[in-house]
Amino acid sequence: MSFPLSNRELWQNALVQIELGTSEASFRTWFKNTDIAGRSSGVVQVAVPSKIVKEWLVEKHNKLVLKALRGLDASIRSVEYVVHRAPAAAERRPARVQAPENASLDLDNLYIDKRDNLNPRYTFETFVVGPFNQLAHAAAKAVIERPGLAYNPLFVYGATGRGKTHLIQAVGNRFKKTHASKKVLYVTSERFSVDYLNAVRAGRANSFKDQYRAYDILVMDDVQFIANTEKTQEELFHLFNTLYDNNKQIVFSSDKHPAMLSGLEERLRGRFSAGMIAEIPEPDMESRIAIIKAKLDQHGFSIPEDIILYIAENVRGNIRELEGILNMIVCRSQLKGKGVTQADVRALIKHNIKPNRGISVEEVVRRIASYYEVNEKSIYEKTRKKEVVKPRQVIMYMLREEFSVSYPSIGEKLGGRDHTTVIHSCEKIKEEIKSNTSLEQEIDHLRTLIHS
Repeated sequence: MSFPLSNRELWQNALVQIELGTSEASFRTWFKNTDIAGRSSGVVQVAVPSKIVKEWLVEKHNKLVLKALRGLDASIRSVEYVVHRAPAAAERRPARVQAPENASLDLDNLYIDKRDNLNPRYTFETFVVGPFNQLAHAAAKAVIERPGLAYNPLFVYGATGRGKTHLIQAVGNRFKKTHASKKVLYVTSERFSVDYLNAVRAGRANSFKDQYRAYDILVMDDVQFIANTEKTQEELFHLFNTLYDNNKQIVFSSDKHPAMLSGLEERLRGRFSAGMIAEIPEPDMESRIAIIKAKLDQHGFSIPEDIILYIAENVRGNIRELEGILNMIVCRSQLKGKGVTQADVRALIKHNIKPNRGISVEEVVRRIASYYEVNEKSIYEKTRKKEVVKPRQVIMYMLREEFSVSYPSIGEKLGGRDHTTVIHSCEKIKEEIKSNTSLEQEIDHLRTLIHS
């Protein structure tokens, strides 16, 4: 005779199956602090810590959750997600810095070694791996296993702030640690170019060549800056051939794929493409959350989960911007002696992160109208129907707050309305947000939809 599982036992067993069906980062991000709040008539209520988690599980993981639960209890028909917040006092507990007892400052880990230019903080251990950068990370680790043989050269590219410099310096730092007798150098292409030209002017060109040919691993950052520099490209071409022919490892980074670098000699473009080319694209939502948590751990700092999720949803694409916002949060919290609120973070993001201005007014209207399930054509019409007025006012508010569109321009774009009507609508939404939590959440969600 078998006894039915308790809610706790059912969820713990289901989590085992869920963990097997998703990535480690995804599991840690979305299933932490979840449990079964209740079940009846074949419906299981899963308690989650925030509205964002609820929406993500409904959209992305509901099939996986239902499959795991039905595998344990065939009578389960569906899953509902309910937000179960912690007590208010706990939510408002100040974010704080937690310094370990008897902590000592290791100065050796703060200074860049002038012999190789490597920053000791850029290691594989501090590099956050997610779905967006797994390929580049795996290639970098493979280079360390078989330097000069696995992927030579390794060419990592992606937009600014994606972690390229961290990753390629991690290669240099690991090589330095495991091959103490070998010589490694990290250099930007701009520094390489300046040093080369100075050596030529001073009659030390041969000395410059000998110096660079003696390295066992050369890590060159921002190689796009040597485009249109004929003499520097020629010197790099000959240096590349010498290192490559002697199985010396070469690692490059750039903001673009080699094929897209204008002003680059074809023979050098061919050398860049000869090994492994790995892109680091925009980090996905789960990776951004993992990065935020890792950076907070490095600071010895903690902030509420809902604020972490808010930052991840609203700061996209640039890891440096994430770090900048977190640094400001830590600084503000320390100066005030208390934790930051979501309103504080919203203000920091608004004033320090450049909004996406590539979206048209029509697209903003389309997305917000769709969110409120109204016909977008009605937004432009002179109707005063209640179901249309609110979305129209929200659109005016978002155009003003997120994109700094002038009041007259907003009025003109939305059916030729007077600018005083636009001002009234914007002020109305701004005031209502202060007391209406539901509207505040809607605005946050819309902000994410517009900038995605």
